Amino acid sequence: MILDQFKLDGQVAVVTGASRGLGLSVATALAQAGADIVSVQRSGNTAAIEDAVREAGRKILCLSLDVAEITAAQRVLDATLAHFGHVDILVNNAGITKRTPSADFALADFDALINTNLRSLFLFCQVFGREMLRQGHGKIINMGSLLSYQGGFTVPAYAASKHAVSGLTKSLCNEWASKGINVNCIAPGYMATDMNVALMNDPVRSRQIGERIPAGRWGAADDVGGLAVFLASSASSFIHGQTIAVDGGWMAR
Repeated sequence: MILDQFKLDGQVAVVTGASRGLGLSVATALAQAGADIVSVQRSGNTAAIEDAVREAGRKILCLSLDVAEITAAQRVLDATLAHFGHVDILVNNAGITKRTPSADFALADFDALINTNLRSLFLFCQVFGREMLRQGHGKIINMGSLLSYQGGFTVPAYAASKHAVSGLTKSLCNEWASKGINVNCIAPGYMATDMNVALMNDPVRSRQIGERIPAGRWGAADDVGGLAVFLASSASSFIHGQTIAVDGGWMAR
């Protein structure tokens, strides 16, 4: 049956930045599809994700650390294997942004964004990819953005990092698709989450954004969960190296 292909029963999913926003929605959806969850976040505020996963009847391991630390990926993998014995799905969702005119953008801020949004994502792909290669299977889902396609305004480091995430997804696909590992990327549009509070509170920019979205609204965090389940499941077994926009039609304009 086709719906059976979307089930994640018995699988283990690691989701970075899972305590809130898109990460919380994705982790919750994966749990509802049957996966046990490893939630990775900087803060210790994990009540929301713990409640959501347990309500779905699944197990959860919460790890509080900074994904930008050079040893973070290996520590998460070691803890996951020690607790669950295997790993099947990795969702690289953690990310940061900063809005400053490019002429004034501080190099320290640029480096911090690249380290969190790109370098750490590569390290998680590399470390977990080795384990998935050993196992002979795995699903990696990277979180891109509309700025994987576009340049945006006053976000040079964020745009650069998200373009690079899409390119890295393609590169890893070329090496790992024949080894049983799917690597794909989700590109959310304008979502009503914490990261976009400044935009939502700007009456002019918020109106301009809303007028351009054919769906007539900003996205909600829950709009991403279904695609994450699809890409994590066997239903997407022949989808490799894709960056898929969830944008209410923004890129069609």
